[in-house]
Amino acid sequence: MVSSVVVRAPSSTANLGPGFDVFGLALDAYYDEVYLEKSDHGIKIQSFDTIPLVPEKNSAGLVVKEMAKKFEIKSGVVLKIKKGVPVGFGMGSSAASAAAASVAFDALFNLNLDSNTLVKFAGIGERASAGSVHYDNVAASTLGGFVIVRTDPFDVIKIEPPKELVLCVAIPKIDIPMKKTQVSRSVLPKQVKLSDSVRNLSNAAAIVAGFMKKDVELIGSSIKDIIIEPARQHLIPGFNQVKENALHAGALGVTISGAGPSIIAFTSRSSNPKKICSAMEKGFMSAKTKCSTVICRPSKGAIKV
Repeated sequence: MVSSVVVRAPSSTANLGPGFDVFGLALDAYYDEVYLEKSDHGIKIQSFDTIPLVPEKNSAGLVVKEMAKKFEIKSGVVLKIKKGVPVGFGMGSSAASAAAASVAFDALFNLNLDSNTLVKFAGIGERASAGSVHYDNVAASTLGGFVIVRTDPFDVIKIEPPKELVLCVAIPKIDIPMKKTQVSRSVLPKQVKLSDSVRNLSNAAAIVAGFMKKDVELIGSSIKDIIIEPARQHLIPGFNQVKENALHAGALGVTISGAGPSIIAFTSRSSNPKKICSAMEKGFMSAKTKCSTVICRPSKGAIKV
């Protein structure tokens, strides 16, 4: 029987424009690492990062607590967390920790859980940071690749992304509000026009077709959202200029990464990702905002290391 396990889970982007709360994509830009070790009693969290050390307020800790309760695990657990995913910037930071914790707990206690169950437990961790359960980021971080989440019945569909797909992420250096997810959700419309819903649905369907056909251009040209993006873009300084610059530099599609404020551009290997990143940086500078950029690709899911 193993007494400890280490799992690494990737960053992710959610929504991909029109796929609000449904689409997720794992990214190899950043990773969180979670170390679990059996102990005598209780759950103890350790980390050098500035994160909550109380299980109920920590996404990984809450996952471990709920899994221990569900499977009546009597052993205590020491939980060590090494953060690599930037916190609060729409890159699935809490989701990466939660996904790593779910997979690590499963391995440590030899539970042999199926992928849907692992994602459901990882989703519980989002309550600690986002205030409610969301599965798009955690599904991507847990399983890797492109994921589609259904909640009734609960099911996560994974599709391997095309090898040609490249992502450029611009992360603005701005202050992030407390409870950012709640803030970003508070600006969303309570009602939408049927015609807008139809347009978003058509683009979302085309994105799925693009991933299935391994067609990067179809994916990129379908990253269009006329419901969520317009409602949130005012929260990101220089958004319109960043998007316009990226498209002019060769990006196939541009949108907000998750709840933001990071902006993500979809492109292919044959383009010039560095040029796109530079264009996005200039877009933010037009709003007197600095940013960091990263070029990345779709990632595998949470794995033992």
